Amino acid sequence: MIFLILEFFQRQSTAMTARPLNIFLGRKAAQLITNQGWSGRDVSLLLGASGGPKWLILSQLDRLLFGRFLMEDRADALVAVGSSIGSWRHACLSQNDPVAAVARLEDIYVNWQYSKRLDIQEISSASIAMLDHVLGDTGASALINHPRLHSYIVTARGRGLNSSRYRAALALGMGTAAITNTAHRALLASQFQRILFTSAAAPPLPYTDFNTSQISLRDETVTTALHASGSIPFLLAGERNVSRAPKGHYWDGGIIDYHFDLKPFAEQRLIFYPHFRGDLTQGWFDKFLPWRRHRPPLAENLVLVCPSQDFIDSLPHGKIPDRSDFSRMSTPERVTYWRTCMERSRELAEDFQSQLNNPDPLSGTHVLRNAYRR
Repeated sequence: MIFLILEFFQRQSTAMTARPLNIFLGRKAAQLITNQGWSGRDVSLLLGASGGPKWLILSQLDRLLFGRFLMEDRADALVAVGSSIGSWRHACLSQNDPVAAVARLEDIYVNWQYSKRLDIQEISSASIAMLDHVLGDTGASALINHPRLHSYIVTARGRGLNSSRYRAALALGMGTAAITNTAHRALLASQFQRILFTSAAAPPLPYTDFNTSQISLRDETVTTALHASGSIPFLLAGERNVSRAPKGHYWDGGIIDYHFDLKPFAEQRLIFYPHFRGDLTQGWFDKFLPWRRHRPPLAENLVLVCPSQDFIDSLPHGKIPDRSDFSRMSTPERVTYWRTCMERSRELAEDFQSQLNNPDPLSGTHVLRNAYRR
């Protein structure tokens, strides 16, 4: 008994030691990893959140995960569900050389030169150009036909005023959506429909809300779907009347699935979630409702990895990149800051690699309690 007590306190002490990466585990995930060690083959679902430039702090970790951990020696296909920048990251994973695709996205995303007076069309044109650069001539086909990756690009189809071409009407629609969402998240379904654009062999996901519909991608709609998934209203143009999809205007998938509701994925073997933070907010409008934030995230089969607060505090400006950097910094300042954060993100990848190599697979991790049961 005394040895068990000492082992418990040793593990708790290790967990409290400052490290770049926080690793949160649901209890079933912790048990699986205890029994079998860390293996990407056990991961059945990969989630990618909305977050714009926040993704840059995961770029080196993505190289490790996409290049080796998740896809090596897989027998079963990996399900990848992403909204906004999460879907862009997963598009890199679907390429023949995922690490090179991440590098292409990183380079063009950081170094793109915008004019001083940005408008919606310029940002949308830049986004489409970035996607074309990352995908190249064969990237769309690679995403659609990947033999071991089922891709789901999350978008939000506007309903009523939220599908309007006119700014004033859209503003009224978005205001209405914010109010209805405050009353209850389910009421947001009157304002937006979840549309999943999927690769060829992707099976239906177990969604029962937001009148979810799945649309199979074609080569010519991959860039369109990815652009729509990252199109924040009033910042980007979105996409209208996507081919072979329901009529209407398609917006950022994060409106509905900002950080995702984990309950529909309770039957997955293991959810792997590289994230920017240690809590989850289901929809974009929920950001303004603190009681809708899950601290910590709740799922028995979850593995969530994210930068620790100590690591974030040590970065320039004490934060990870975000959209406010465009207004707070000059272009040279922003690029230098972003590049520094990307270089520092190597520490996250190195920390995760150390976790994989550790003879105690749960060393330094945080096992979540009171999670959703299967």
